[in-house]
Amino acid sequence: MDIKRICRALLFPHIAILIILLPVATALLVYSMVFIGTESVIAIISYVLAAYTLAVWCARIPKMIKFFSKFKNENKYAKMWLKDTQLRMKMTLFGTLLWNLAYAIMQLGLGFYHSSFWFVSLSVYYISLALMRLFLVRFTGKHLPGEDMKGELLRYRACGWIFLVMTMALSLMVFFMVYWGRTFIHHMITTIAMAAFTFTSFTFAIINVVRYRKYNSPVYSAAKAISFASACVSMLTLESTMLTTFGATGEMTALEQRIMLGASGGAISAFIIAMAVYMIVKSTKKLKLLRAEEKINEKQ
Repeated sequence: MDIKRICRALLFPHIAILIILLPVATALLVYSMVFIGTESVIAIISYVLAAYTLAVWCARIPKMIKFFSKFKNENKYAKMWLKDTQLRMKMTLFGTLLWNLAYAIMQLGLGFYHSSFWFVSLSVYYISLALMRLFLVRFTGKHLPGEDMKGELLRYRACGWIFLVMTMALSLMVFFMVYWGRTFIHHMITTIAMAAFTFTSFTFAIINVVRYRKYNSPVYSAAKAISFASACVSMLTLESTMLTTFGATGEMTALEQRIMLGASGGAISAFIIAMAVYMIVKSTKKLKLLRAEEKINEKQ
């Protein structure tokens, strides 16, 4: 028996086994945490399987980096994707649009299930963000970055005004949620889904800031602002959900929960309102400069 060969097979299994392990380990872990508890035999098996899956996937990271690097440099479609900034931005906006709509539908479902104005309002907020993205997608499909600076600035300012109105309405909703103490205890799976959406939103928001920072495009800046607003509001929703779902053991009083939600909601609302005002002021100044330049060019 070749011990070294067996160890290698265990640490570097076939890619098909890796792909199968990922959903199986995830599903078993979630099932154990939600329905069985932490002390059963199945739960222990799920923890071991999850740890093993994580270890073998981490062991594959160098090969995966090498594979994707080779694919990026040799595949013609990958080259096209990397060179076409307009296509990348359009697909990013379209993907986040669908992601927003899916989360909005989830919030709408929770609103009907709990008969809650708060969740329905959140659904409307995310649908509005999705429509703002659609507004930008239509523009990026027709123009390259910087090609129509005036049109980009007008859309950037429009997004700022929409943010201002939406966030002021959101601030009122947060106030009444805290004032009335309207919170709900969710199922753990619902909470996990909210957490997944929140952390995915923040990850993509940060990636987009780094990726599109080099382009002097107000439309791209507006898209980044939408991503940050979505991620911030998702964090507020997740905080409320986790406080009520996992904090129902009595470790925190209702007053302490209200104070935390009020402080977080106020800070997030203030941040988004400040961002909206900055967008409006910045775009207005640049539009004035463009109009002044146009007048000078007309005289010449």
